[in-house]
Amino acid sequence: MVRASAQRWWTRAHDLLRSLYGDHPAFATAINEIVTRVVRAAAHRSEPLVELDIERLTKPDWFQSHDQIGYVAYASKFGETLEGVAKHLDYLDELRVSYLHAMSVVSPRDGANDGGYAVLDYRAVDPQLGTWDDLVALASQLRERRISLCLDLVLNHTAAEHAWAEAARAGDRRYRDYYLVFPDRTLPDRYERDLPEVFPTMAPGNFTWDEPLGAWVWTTFNTYQWDLNYANPNVFIEMLDVMLAFANSGVDILRLDAIAFTWKRLGTDCQNQPEAHLLAQAYRALLAIAAPGVLLKAEAIVPPGQLMPYLGAHRVRRPECQIAYHNQLMVMIWSSIASKDARLATEALAALPPTPDDANFVTYLRCHDDIGWAVDDTTARAVGINGADHRSFLANWFRGDVAGSTAMGAAFSSNPGTGDERTSGSAAALCGITAALAAGDGAALDRGVRRLLLGYAIVLGWAGIPLLYMGDELALGNDSAYLADPDLAEDSRWMHRPAMPWAVAERRHQPGTLEHRVFQTFQRMIEVRCSLPAMAAGGETFMHRYDDTAVLAWARRHPVHGGFFGLANVAERPARVPRASLTWAGLEQPLEVLGADVTVDGEDLVLAPLTVAWYVDRADDSVVPPRPA
Repeated sequence: MVRASAQRWWTRAHDLLRSLYGDHPAFATAINEIVTRVVRAAAHRSEPLVELDIERLTKPDWFQSHDQIGYVAYASKFGETLEGVAKHLDYLDELRVSYLHAMSVVSPRDGANDGGYAVLDYRAVDPQLGTWDDLVALASQLRERRISLCLDLVLNHTAAEHAWAEAARAGDRRYRDYYLVFPDRTLPDRYERDLPEVFPTMAPGNFTWDEPLGAWVWTTFNTYQWDLNYANPNVFIEMLDVMLAFANSGVDILRLDAIAFTWKRLGTDCQNQPEAHLLAQAYRALLAIAAPGVLLKAEAIVPPGQLMPYLGAHRVRRPECQIAYHNQLMVMIWSSIASKDARLATEALAALPPTPDDANFVTYLRCHDDIGWAVDDTTARAVGINGADHRSFLANWFRGDVAGSTAMGAAFSSNPGTGDERTSGSAAALCGITAALAAGDGAALDRGVRRLLLGYAIVLGWAGIPLLYMGDELALGNDSAYLADPDLAEDSRWMHRPAMPWAVAERRHQPGTLEHRVFQTFQRMIEVRCSLPAMAAGGETFMHRYDDTAVLAWARRHPVHGGFFGLANVAERPARVPRASLTWAGLEQPLEVLGADVTVDGEDLVLAPLTVAWYVDRADDSVVPPRPA
């Protein structure tokens, strides 16, 4: 198998490496070292993983299936330890999870560490979670349940205390060249003219003076996170070796954290540079030789026009990452909930090009990070609003500072210079559930729950791998405990990173509780989703427009598995669409598979406030009606 994979991928890998490092004096040595690492990793791949590689090579679209369901959680928050995570896998089975993104598993620096993304040692598990053997054991247990394991690979930077950084401080020239260091401010000042600030309040600027090093270090995210120098082939080799170690431990998906930032070029914002794509393509090719069953996921939270290349959609098709985040869908769902208007979402989502046939998105309503209000000014103007004003409105709404808002989010990394502000908060808090519970307002609670379920019904009704963020299935609110920890207190993102309250989770089995209502509805939506082959990747999604501005409507046509049509009413009043909309969506014999709150009034369908309906074509042979509720 290795020989066949090498015959297919090595020429591509070599050409990519020549494009990146062909002019480097150590190019020939680097190529030899890369070959050695890849061959060694392939030789040490365990029999169960080789069998899985073969299975996935025979079914390369396995990750595009309609029944893929993802779950995202900090390992420490979900199970305290890796052994603890393994003890709760039955819970994931209840949600039909087939993809687990366990965050912050490798060893981070002590103290503030950007949620675990300041890596101290790529080859060690966080001691509080367990050992590398525990990671291998968890991966094996997940594999037995047909659950893929996704782990973060922090590509752009290491912790300032990483062994490479310490060696650089000690005067080792080899390791000094692993980072981007400058003797004075001449070049940093020239770069800063075009560089945005990622965390303007917590970590302003992009360079940090390090006294022991005697130099300025590039620090895009925080002063304690040193950016790596990918113009140095030794850095490429080190990270390849880490990837191969992860793959051979049983990791199925490597999330390439901050991939967009990995290559620097003077006179640019140093994001999405062509070499960042070459890096991802080279890693893809080399993994395809040593561990062909392992996927790459691009954590590229970039404008839609810059996103598709991470899935290989260049002028000439190039295999790159197989998966990427659908950030635009997430932002547009929240925008629609706040404004009670779906027009911006309709136009923004209509502008996205088709997903490459051999790739897939992960879709989500919340994640561990803040929400950046990625509203394109041109798209906003197309629906008669001002982009800057709308971004400000969204930040204010989800802080609860707009009349009528019951959201309880918080500002994150406000930038007075640009007026930008991002938002923290759990999905339940942003939907108004937390405020309604505090007020004892049953009607407000119902509206909040409807918002939460509406958001997830859109996510689950979209093509891609839907991700459930830990606790949303129980409507967990914000956690203020982080304020007591001085290493966390200035980072409001920790409010939506609570520990899993397993006693509360038991209420999912108790009728009449909030947790029961939400969890049972999640299970129902997931069951229906998993019964619809039309939701497999490989088709196209088309946005439909109606007179009622509260209606978000999307039709999906899969070349093999038929059609799907989704309708969402994002307002707190009934919304109407023509009954003929089902025919316009290409459904010959419409079958409603989700949405009990849709009625017929003459020639119209009437959607109840904050509701979603899914339809498929009864005439499609592939339709598998779900069991009745």
